[in-house]
Amino acid sequence: MQWRNTDSSYGIASIGLHWLIAAAAISLFALGVWMVELTYYDPWYQRAPQLHKSIGVLLFGVALARLAWRHANPRPRPLGAALQSRIAVAVHRLLDGLLFALAASGYLISTADGRPIEVFELFSVPATLSGLQHQADIAGWAHQLLGYALLGLAALHAGAAFKHHFVDRDRTLKRMLSSKP
Repeated sequence: MQWRNTDSSYGIASIGLHWLIAAAAISLFALGVWMVELTYYDPWYQRAPQLHKSIGVLLFGVALARLAWRHANPRPRPLGAALQSRIAVAVHRLLDGLLFALAASGYLISTADGRPIEVFELFSVPATLSGLQHQADIAGWAHQLLGYALLGLAALHAGAAFKHHFVDRDRTLKRMLSSKP
C-alpha cells in the first residue's frame, strides 16, 4: 500500500481524501435538503443546521488539504484519449471550484448576523463579513444552486468513471479504489 501517487496509480492518501470529501459532500447535501423542511418545534430544528455548519467547515479544511496534497504529488497519467483527459481536468477543477464556492456561500449565510460559526464547540470561525443587505438570502440562494450543481456534476463524474470501467474497460475507476499499481 503506497501513500503517494505514482505515474500509474493514486496513493492511499489521495484515495482516502477523495472518498471522504465525496461522502461528506453527499451527506451535507442530504442534510441540507432535509433540514430546510424542519419546523420550529422539531427537535432537530437547531441541531441540524449546527451539524451542517460544523461538518461544512471541517470539509473545507479537508478540501484544502486535498488540494495541497494534489499539488505535492504527481498525477497518474490519464488512460483515455487526449480530449477525455482535458475534459476530466476541467470537470475536476469545476468540482473543486463548486466545493469552495459552496463553503464561501455557507459561510456568508452563517455569519450574516455577525456571529461566528461554532464548530462542534471545539473552535469558532469568526464573522469577518456580515451585515450586507440581504446577505443571508442571496448567499442562501447561491448555496442551494451550487449544491445542486455540485451534486449533478458529481453524478456526471461518477457516470464517467463507470463508463471507463464497463465500456472502455480501463483502470480509471480501479485506480481510485485501490493504491495497488
